[in-house]
Parts: sequence; C-alpha cells; structure tokens
Amino acid sequence: MTDCDIGLMGLAVMGQNLVLNMAQNGYRVSVYNRTTSKVDAFVSSDEAKPFAIVGTHSLEALVASLKRPRKVMLMIKSGDAVPTLEDKLYPEAATADAVIEQLIALLEPGDIIIDGGNTHFYDTERRTRWVESKGLLYVGAGVSGGEEGARFGPSMMPGGSLDAWPAVQPIFQAIAAKVGPNGDTPCCEWVGPRGAGHYVKMVHNGIEYGDMQLICEAYIMLKQAAGLTNEELYDVFDSWNQGELQSYLIEISRDIFSVKDPHGDGYLLDNILDTAGAKGTGKWMSQLALDLGVPSTLVTAAVYARGMSGQKQQRLRASQLFSGPDTQFNLDKFGGKAGFIEAVRQALYASKICSYAQGFVQLQAAAKEHDWPLNYGDCALLWRGGCIIRAQFLDRIKEAFDEHPQLENLLLHPYFKDAVASHQAAWREVVIAATQLGIAVPAFTSALNYFDSYRTPYLPANLLQAQRDYFGAHTYHRTDQQGTFHTEWLQVRKQPGN
Repeated sequence: MTDCDIGLMGLAVMGQNLVLNMAQNGYRVSVYNRTTSKVDAFVSSDEAKPFAIVGTHSLEALVASLKRPRKVMLMIKSGDAVPTLEDKLYPEAATADAVIEQLIALLEPGDIIIDGGNTHFYDTERRTRWVESKGLLYVGAGVSGGEEGARFGPSMMPGGSLDAWPAVQPIFQAIAAKVGPNGDTPCCEWVGPRGAGHYVKMVHNGIEYGDMQLICEAYIMLKQAAGLTNEELYDVFDSWNQGELQSYLIEISRDIFSVKDPHGDGYLLDNILDTAGAKGTGKWMSQLALDLGVPSTLVTAAVYARGMSGQKQQRLRASQLFSGPDTQFNLDKFGGKAGFIEAVRQALYASKICSYAQGFVQLQAAAKEHDWPLNYGDCALLWRGGCIIRAQFLDRIKEAFDEHPQLENLLLHPYFKDAVASHQAAWREVVIAATQLGIAVPAFTSALNYFDSYRTPYLPANLLQAQRDYFGAHTYHRTDQQGTFHTEWLQVRKQPGN
C-alpha cells in the first residue's frame, strides 16, 4: 500500500489527535510508534475506526505506505525513540536526530521530514541544512493549542525548506484553526526558512508565560487586596472576557473559579498547591533575548515567578521570620471595590500590551540576526485561533503591522499608544497598592518599568558607561562631540585646581 497522504511517528496524545484531525479532513494517514502495541490499540480504537488510518510496525513500513513526495511527521517525546550518547545532555535533540538519520536512509530526494514537536530553533536550523544536504526537505512546524487544538484545529507555524510548503500546505491549512469574518482563514501560514517556525512558536510560548503570570497577579490583587470571593472573581473575569481582554486564558480562568472541589470542601482552586511547573520554552525565549540584547523583561519575570513558586518550603520558612508592611488599605482611593476592579483590569491590559510589544521586538531582532523575512502581521494572525494566547487583541496587532510593516514597537502604534496612555494612571496605582500591601506582582512591575524605560529620553546609563571606562577603559561617547573617548579618571581628579 503506497497511497497514504502523510505518515506520523509518535502516538502520544498530541500525535493521535493530529492524526484524527487529518483523517477527519479527508486525508489518508499512516502511523508508527516505537511501542507497536500502541499503534494497534490506536488504529482499532473507536475514535480511529471511522477514518482511513493505516497502522505500521516499522519506519520502513511507514515510509513504504506513502505517496510521493513522501511526508513523514515526527511527534516525538524525549525517550520515545533510539537513544544516543547525547541523551543525558540533550535527550530530545538526540532521539530526534537518531530518527531523522534512519529516515534519511529510507527516503528519496524531494521527500519531506516534518518536526511538529516543541523543538529549540537552533536544532531546526541545523537539521534543515543537514536534511537538505541529503537532497531531502525539512519542515520545523510549531504546533500550539494542546490536545484539543491538535484534534479540532491548532495554530501552526511551519518553517524550513520552502520547497516543501506546496506539499504540506493543503494538509496543514485544512487541519488548522480557522478565524476571520467568515471563519475560513486558517491559523497557518509559511513563516520563514530553517528555524523560523520554531522560533515564532517559542515566542508564542514566552508570551503565554507572561499572559498567565499577569492574569495570576490580577487574581491575587483582587483576592487579597479587595477580598473578592471565587463567585465574584467568576463574574469579574466573565465581564472582562466581553471586552478588550477577551481571550482563551481569561475564559478558562473564569471557568476555574467556578469549579467545586470533588475531593474536599470549597473550591478546587483553593486546594491546589501554589507551585507551578514549566517545560522550558519560556526560559529559551529569555535566554535568547539576552543573546540578542533585547529587553524581553516580562517573560523573564514570569519564568522567575515560576521558579520562586517552586521554592515552597523556603517560602514557608521565610514567612515565619518576615511579615509584610503594616498598612491599612482603603479601597476608597479607587472609588470602592468596583473602581479597584477596573484599575486592575486597566493594569492588566497595559501590561499585556508591553508583553506583546517585547515579543515582537524580539522577533524583529531574531529575524535580522538569522536573515528570516518574517511577516509580523501574519505571525499575529497565526495566534488568533487554536493556540493558548488566542485573543481578540491579536486582531489589533495584525492591523498595526498591516498598516506599518516595519513598526519598531507596538507601543508606537496609535491604538496601543492611546490604550497605554489612558491606562497608565490606574496601572501605577495598582503597582503602588501591591507594594504597600506587600503583594508580589513581578510581571505588572516589570511591564511598567519597561514602559517607563522605553518612554524616557534619559537613562542613568551615562554613569554606568563612566564606571565601565573608569575600571576597564571601555570608552564612551559624548553628547556634544563625535567620536569615542577614554578618560584616565584618577589623573583628571588629581589635576591641580580639581
């Protein structure tokens, strides 16, 4: 049998749901998993039976089942495939490299290998060149939306070998989430060469870290400063989801507030331990921002907030030694509870704008560094549906870049400039209130500091540069003369008359 449209290796939940999505959209799919019993169980399951899904028990059989140009999609988790000596240091890279090496031996020129995992873009850059050197084509596709998105419409961010796009475009755009006035615009478009797709996916995940942390800080302010109950929080988030904050994350946060604990008293949220996990993509974005020298401060604050949450025992011990400020907080300053809720909403929205502004600045810097011709409006559209950060807000970003493709910062676009200007007073008051109460809001604060740094014409870096020149002869530039200067600071200080 050689009539399958695409093959997929890796039948964890994401892989299975992508296969079902493809099959439901009329594609014949062959599947393989290193544990072959999982292949048989999946193909014979009630979900898979109605569709044209073919099970195979080897990579050779998977490749043999495909139409040309053959398309093999990898959805590999660490440890799912053949291990190499690098496994301990780079398990995901090592296992994927081993499978790719096996596939190269089985495929022919023009065939396509697709990596749909959460892969570091450096690996995709390297693998694209490697696979292309063998006469094959390579696609690194970011896939967002979790299990539900994979099944019913993910956001897809493909990059790699451009010649592969005509072959994978019909499949990818068929299974992707759809948005637009008529609900027919796929959240999938070619992103750029080599690792561009996985880089855009990484920035999506970093922004997701920021969004989640900002929402958590809004929650804790409403809960601890204003004393809102879970029922009141549900109503607030429901209201927010009707306006400019409308998004998937606001929606699910609203729903979380309503769930009673099936194994205890009260609400489930109140019985969940306050320690958060992470898979590393937020950290990647922060690390790469440092490499590029761009201030993606909000995702960094969000990553550190998760790290601090993990220090539960240390925090418990510290709480016995330190108390917060002895402050009487009065909601009257905000016009009562309703006024405070509105101030928190405005702080959340203004901070969110700064978060996305930072994300797109980093994309622009990465595109320049790696020679990727990114379309930033299209990037925003890719995130409009199917993914975790999907939000009404992204339409505004697409409009901004459609109007000004070289827009250097979202804060400079009239819509976002006016929004931040109108919200900044409330934003500042919320941060002040958090500081007075001793409530940690690192993302709100980081966003505000970014805004204040970005909008000011004068930073204290002149002193910093003087310090660097003093101890390391790093030189400096002057405000009144051209050129590069160095001063022997101690000699100048000791000159007569000084």
